Amino acid sequence: MFFVTVLLSAVSFTQIVNAQIRKIPAEVTNAFSEKYDDAKNVEWKDNLTAFVASFERKGDKYEAKFNKKGEWQSTEKELEISDLPRKVNDGFEKSKYSEWEVKSVYEIELPGDVTQYRVHVAKSDIQQKNLLFNDKGKLLKDNLTL
Repeated sequence: MFFVTVLLSAVSFTQIVNAQIRKIPAEVTNAFSEKYDDAKNVEWKDNLTAFVASFERKGDKYEAKFNKKGEWQSTEKELEISDLPRKVNDGFEKSKYSEWEVKSVYEIELPGDVTQYRVHVAKSDIQQKNLLFNDKGKLLKDNLTL
């Protein structure tokens, strides 16, 4: 009986954690609408540190993050490896990860007109990294992923 109670509690807690925790503030949705007035198929989620809008725009998929005050934090767009700017591709090819399999590539737009690129690579199912490059092709970070 104790095991069943623990199991049901764990399932209930998981469902609560996966549920939308807070309502999306009007400041956030208004800021999003102003920045992306042509967005289609918008879906919101609350990841506790930011509100994230997944949407489509001109046939591409994006994710935009806003803080609770409606201040835009970043926007990511998924790219094909062939769409990486030449300098960034050259930086990746010169890195020690160039032989790893490329799983995904994202262009990240940040405040201050800053653009970075995240390249998710894998050497195996266990050994994976997110590589962060600036627009000049310099590797800024190589974070281990799970």
